[in-house]
Amino acid sequence: MFQPFLDLGGNRITGFEALLRWQHPSRGLVPPSEFIPIAEETGLIHEIGEWVIRRACATLADWPEDIRVAVNFSASQFHNTAILQTIVQALADAKVSPRRFEIEITESMLLSKYGSAATVLNALLELGVTVALDDFGTGFSSLTYLRKLPFSRIKIDQSFIRDMLVQPDCAAIVKSVIGLARDLNINVVAEGVETADQLEYLRQIGCDEVQGYLISRPVSADGVLALLDTKKLRAIYAA
Repeated sequence: MFQPFLDLGGNRITGFEALLRWQHPSRGLVPPSEFIPIAEETGLIHEIGEWVIRRACATLADWPEDIRVAVNFSASQFHNTAILQTIVQALADAKVSPRRFEIEITESMLLSKYGSAATVLNALLELGVTVALDDFGTGFSSLTYLRKLPFSRIKIDQSFIRDMLVQPDCAAIVKSVIGLARDLNINVVAEGVETADQLEYLRQIGCDEVQGYLISRPVSADGVLALLDTKKLRAIYAA
């Protein structure tokens, strides 16, 4: 499944986050929070991760050249140095530019894996791949990471977005993060946007991109091109 990012400056979709879903024959839809930890413990995460990377790149090849795909990486994947070659090969096989491929990592991952992550992230940056820091604000040393690691984008955790119109402290944090990121030349994505009021507030304070159910729920690969073709987004979310 793929969920879009909407650029607030141009009111257009700039990319999609690849979301892993497991449809179990008897248990139904199993969330990643349940099966990813098991996959990490058993080592299957490397095979799953490689499949996701290759599938995302192959799908990306069918999209317009100005659209990116973002893939979530787990801590365990950074222990495997082969991950770099996997990405390089997947991009080459799909014949897509590295600049269109983005990896998302969380602060909680960095807290325990900082040493190995820095090496891998810098190598990815040299390839031209972009890196996003997901769930920003939920960890403990965000500013250190922003100084030392090559992030192109940070994603403000949805818990701050959800409460920013009713909790002054959340609003202050969101505004401060956007201002800080602007000074550091880092783009900002607001996660979990669900109302038009939230969208308008984020537009007013200079947020770069938004993601959430207001824009679109996750769609299948077939639904991506249909979403890109529609003029509905421009009509509804234009300033």
